[in-house]
Amino acid sequence: MMNFFEKSKAVLFKFWNKSEKSSDDEQSNDIDTTRFIVLDTETTGFDYTNDRILCIGAIILQNNTIPIHDSFEVFIQQEHYDQATAKIHGILKEFVIDRPTELDALQQFLAFIGDSIIIAHHTTFDITMINRALERNGLPELKNKTLDTAVLYKKTLLVSHLLERKDHYSLDELADKFDISKKDRHTAMGDAYITAIVFLKIINKLREKKPLTLKQLFK
Repeated sequence: MMNFFEKSKAVLFKFWNKSEKSSDDEQSNDIDTTRFIVLDTETTGFDYTNDRILCIGAIILQNNTIPIHDSFEVFIQQEHYDQATAKIHGILKEFVIDRPTELDALQQFLAFIGDSIIIAHHTTFDITMINRALERNGLPELKNKTLDTAVLYKKTLLVSHLLERKDHYSLDELADKFDISKKDRHTAMGDAYITAIVFLKIINKLREKKPLTLKQLFK
């Protein structure tokens, strides 16, 4: 008989086969009706090999609304811990809640996101950390399409040699630019929410220039 670990892996592989097939299907080109998942991870550091995810926060964005009651947040049980980064994310090693294992957390997360398009700020970091966690648990990488608000923001800027364009824009900078509260900054759910509002602001600015389709966001 399969043990719990083997059963969990079997369930996830079944999910991935279904997800990979659905991602190949032609998606709606309407931004408003598309189901986006805006996410953020809080980690022990920035090393893809040695650091670990402490928390994943994710919210749904669809039809220009954010149903906060239907959100996802999981704090993950980890052996690796860095006291220095705790000053940023505030997650203590002795955090008194029942934290699932990394595999359990991934299973919950995958069930929540389905084949939705993922949005994050500096997406590469969050997706790479999640993919490394999947790899550690013998699972394939995410198949979801992704959008990066740091990249999308540049599409709103005027192209002129008279204006300076930065290579990177932080979430703090964009929150200030769009007058978004940073009250819950550096929590996974707080940063996911800020990123979702930033995305909506970017979409509105791009629509001021011309009609916008989902396909154009990926160009």
